Amino acid sequence: MALFKDRYDAGRQLARILKKFRDENVVILALPRGGVPVAFEVAKYLDAEMDIFLVKKIGVPKREELAMGAIATGGVRILNKNIIDIMNISDETIEETSEKEKKELERREKKYRDERPFPSLKNKTAILIDDGLATGASMRAAIKALRELNPAKIVVAVPTASQSICREFESETDEIICAYTPVVFKGVGEWYEDFSQTTDDEVIGLISMAKSSH
Repeated sequence: MALFKDRYDAGRQLARILKKFRDENVVILALPRGGVPVAFEVAKYLDAEMDIFLVKKIGVPKREELAMGAIATGGVRILNKNIIDIMNISDETIEETSEKEKKELERREKKYRDERPFPSLKNKTAILIDDGLATGASMRAAIKALRELNPAKIVVAVPTASQSICREFESETDEIICAYTPVVFKGVGEWYEDFSQTTDDEVIGLISMAKSSH
């Protein structure tokens, strides 16, 4: 049974759990593309500044939804050694796939940010938001890259994740908030009625709306 109608509904549900942050100096950072509609609703509810934090999953060839790692802005790369060992993925495949995803990351950076400077995180709580956590590879890359920018605090907030992944992140970030942690968790998409891909145009439009309202 789906928990969310779509990513906007997930964002509204997550926002209510995050209401305590209304009194803090926060910046909402969305992981494109799926995290952007979720983050948009959270930022609107908290009346907070929103921007994007670019991370790209490194998918297993022919099974792209399965992450063998992730890359983030600033050259950060995280590899999931368990997946790599289980799938017996060669170093050559890892490097080739990483390079392809790096080019896509750079394309999105240019398209989404359009020369706009990244917001200052000094003395601010950075809330990283995605539409859910599966392996957690993309979020781990985001946390590692974000630490280089020295926010006062890093919070990870998602509508859904497995109980085990949520527990793992307790030691990897200042605070982890998972709205729903189903006992049986096969993937993020199963908890959404509509999990169609978020488009580039949707991302750009939501960022523009968020910027114009704050």
